Amino acid sequence: MSDDAQAEAGTAKGQGPVHISEDLARHLENKREELFEKFEIRDEFPSAVLEEAKELTGDVQGDIDAEIDDREDLRDLTTWTTDPIDAQDFDDAISIEERDDEYVLWVHIADVTHYVHPDSAMWAEAVERGNTVYLPGYTIHMLPPILAESVCSLVPNEERFAHTVEMHLDKETLSYEEIDIYKSVIESNERLTYSQAENRIDDPDAPLHEENKLVHEVADRMHEIRKEDGSLVLNPARDRAHTIIEECMLKANKAVTHELMWTRQVEAMYRVHPQPTPDEWSKALQEIQDLDGVSIPGDTWDDPRKAVNATLEEAPGRQLDKIQWAVMKVMPRAKYMNDPFGGHHALNFEIYGHFTSPIRRLSDLINHWIVYQNDVPENLVELCDRASDKQKDAEQCEREYKQFLQEVGLDPMAVNNRGIEVVDAEEADKTL
Repeated sequence: MSDDAQAEAGTAKGQGPVHISEDLARHLENKREELFEKFEIRDEFPSAVLEEAKELTGDVQGDIDAEIDDREDLRDLTTWTTDPIDAQDFDDAISIEERDDEYVLWVHIADVTHYVHPDSAMWAEAVERGNTVYLPGYTIHMLPPILAESVCSLVPNEERFAHTVEMHLDKETLSYEEIDIYKSVIESNERLTYSQAENRIDDPDAPLHEENKLVHEVADRMHEIRKEDGSLVLNPARDRAHTIIEECMLKANKAVTHELMWTRQVEAMYRVHPQPTPDEWSKALQEIQDLDGVSIPGDTWDDPRKAVNATLEEAPGRQLDKIQWAVMKVMPRAKYMNDPFGGHHALNFEIYGHFTSPIRRLSDLINHWIVYQNDVPENLVELCDRASDKQKDAEQCEREYKQFLQEVGLDPMAVNNRGIEVVDAEEADKTL
């Protein structure tokens, strides 16, 4: 069995969807409707929004041909996406090159603002929704599906509008020597799943092997530097493909925010994460220290984030969830603000904001607009509050729906990974 076939075996295609009866399907639908009402989540798009989306996306290739001279043409640059196997929207792609005295890392983000701007019905609807809501087996997009899953999605072998963050990194420190953000046209060479990306790193004969190997080496070093600098890492066992995507996106988000704050000196939608009080941190560390088989290294107590990182690396696997939960309990919620000061405590970044997911987050969409136009929406503070509130609603809705699935005997992870198929009651009983 080939690596790709093996990777496929554990997927929906390999295992097939979760079977449920018609009665249970109705039950789930009723629960979703109840939650959507409770959290004011709109499941259907108004016809005016769908009409506008259809009208603006009628001739994507013609649109690209007409605008190519006004953009950076990166179609010949080797570029690829890496996402979960069940991803519906591909909003980020990467490219990398090693040069004599630097690495050049490109993070290409779907250029949603080409279609969605403050005077459009889609923008107003995105503000209403705030973000995409992902429930197991059910997605409520922030943008009309034609944009989210097709026109803006960086699918392979199709030319696409992108907003590119080009970062020239010092080979030793991996700090920014130069940051350039511009509109581009790209063509992704391939869409990789995380397991495929893992295989590409190891297989010297596979396409994109060198690129994945190089970007992993760089991302792994970025991760270690970030940890040394005091960034909290709650998942120490993350695989290499996730490390690549997480570190490249953090680097791009940080680069954009750096540009907005220091070079342009404009307001933007910053992500601010307040720190727990010293007493709360002490309480969390004591709870961790009291766990069976767990010991916090003595030289790390003064910096709680480093203490947690060091403990997670040494602790027995059975205690990881408890350590993470002890930390999460004392962590305040991160929120969006028009002023970055206070920084992002968990990441230990002085300034941070979101840019890499404009298909599914209002904050990123707005930051794209600010970067592109150098113009800040007048109601930015209101938009920050809206994005923060809707994110909280989405998380709570997801939590309650997962809980409900468990109550009716369904595994939320299986439903999420494999989807659902409605069958007759007898057949459903066999699989539950």
